[in-house]
Amino acid sequence: MRLLAISDPHGDYAHIPLLMREAGEVDCVLLAGDITNFGPDELAYELFDLLEPLGCPVLAIPGNCDQRSILSTLDASKAINLDNAVQTIGDITFIGIGGSNPTPFDTTFERSEDELKTMLDDLLDQADRIGGRIVLLSHAPPKNTLDRVPGGNAGSEAIAGAIGKVDLIVCGHIHEDQGTMVRNGTTIVNVGQASQGRSAIITINEDIDVKFNNL
Repeated sequence: MRLLAISDPHGDYAHIPLLMREAGEVDCVLLAGDITNFGPDELAYELFDLLEPLGCPVLAIPGNCDQRSILSTLDASKAINLDNAVQTIGDITFIGIGGSNPTPFDTTFERSEDELKTMLDDLLDQADRIGGRIVLLSHAPPKNTLDRVPGGNAGSEAIAGAIGKVDLIVCGHIHEDQGTMVRNGTTIVNVGQASQGRSAIITINEDIDVKFNNL
């Protein structure tokens, strides 16, 4: 399966058509949040219209800079709202957790670490019952992975609990730390900031291959 992973367009979709063209044919789009920059929610429809020519499913979650009301917009859109949900495509099970762990900025869609842990535990339980490979789409990266900011590490301790339990974690949120790493058998990808022309192509076969698709 070939995935186009996008995060943090923050309402600026100018680079999306070229990112799509550079990506070529893909089987699924993963959208890891911050679709808007604190609204309006309806901007999401514009992004999904741009992605429609790819002709594949779009799995989307909100970020901390989206309004919580965007969940209703995602439900009404052409995309699949993966927030606190499970979606199986082929032999891969996708689970999603939107928003972020608490930040110093008190942004519009934050969740406590306890809430994130409860959500993750439930989603993992559902995915384990399905079996096969598991991909977690999370706006926030796991703590102490691809989450470096000038003041330290800003990822989620709860999301770090998925390491070793899923095959792949796709995230964004921390613009400064695009990259990939493998921890305890889990590949982690911070796909970078789409409003700056960054994204990733992830191919899942026997192995997981990551190429950054930066303009």
